[in-house]
Amino acid sequence: MKTGRNAWLTWLAGGLLAPGLAACSQQDQGGTVPQVEDKSFPVTPGTATVKAGELQDLRVTERVEKGSGKVVDPPKLRGTLKLKNTSGNQAARLIAGKIEYADAQGKLIPLAEGRGDTSFKFYSYGPDRLDPGLETSQSIEVPFPAAPLKDKTLRDIRLELSYIPTPYKEETVHIQVSLGK
Repeated sequence: MKTGRNAWLTWLAGGLLAPGLAACSQQDQGGTVPQVEDKSFPVTPGTATVKAGELQDLRVTERVEKGSGKVVDPPKLRGTLKLKNTSGNQAARLIAGKIEYADAQGKLIPLAEGRGDTSFKFYSYGPDRLDPGLETSQSIEVPFPAAPLKDKTLRDIRLELSYIPTPYKEETVHIQVSLGK
């Protein structure tokens, strides 16, 4: 008898709960969800040569609410860092990098408080070193200060790379052998 009563209570609760959930979902659909769009600002030049490679496809993006222009996601510098080890006798263990921004007078442009910093780490899916002649590529996404987007004062992007050079040597060893009888 308890089993039938529990089933009836479960059915009754489900019957009362379903219209409430339907009303909530209709209410959510009727509310206005702000439309968000990505704004992209190309960096000129879009590709910069660095000592051991290139910083490519540079652009600044931010997400803003359509209509109001309210910033939903603050600006970020995005691009691809391609490096090649041009040394003939040293491997490089890539550690980290950092981007800095300078204005027309050469002074660093700070990020707004709470935006973190512009450091990034190198990720690796293979060996943790870049041997002579080898190349690597990594996407970069770091915070960008909002002020240069308004007053166009950005003059320089500075890239710092941290790596550990290690001697690279290949050897051939000849071993004298004979076959036993």
